[in-house]
Amino acid sequence: MFAVIKTGGKQYRVAAEDVIRVDRVEGEPGSVVQFGEVLAVGGDKPQVGAPLVSGATVAGELIEHSRGDKVIAFKKRRRKNSRRKRGYRHEFSVIRITEILTEGKKPSDKAPPRPKREKKVAAAPASAEANK
Repeated sequence: MFAVIKTGGKQYRVAAEDVIRVDRVEGEPGSVVQFGEVLAVGGDKPQVGAPLVSGATVAGELIEHSRGDKVIAFKKRRRKNSRRKRGYRHEFSVIRITEILTEGKKPSDKAPPRPKREKKVAAAPASAEANK
């Protein structure tokens, strides 16, 4: 199941356990963030909103706040001894999508625990055994 959400003037296609970087949202790391502007929901029964899907929300866990790379705006007027240099770093929030809810359901107050992944067992390379 996936959803198309709108936040910060941009649209994002998200599914459960996706990690996205959006414009900064309010909240502390570890808290649950809700996105109410859901434009479409896909899956077994796809729904497209006009303009929004009624009763649909997307919830995610706020992982961290970060900043983007520095953007330098340098202006120079030649032969006028006039220059201006300004730097800017955009602020982002990193969010892990936890659940996509429809039919007016509310997200849980606490982020669910992440599923545990099994460690891969490294096998010995076959070429090393053949050289013996």
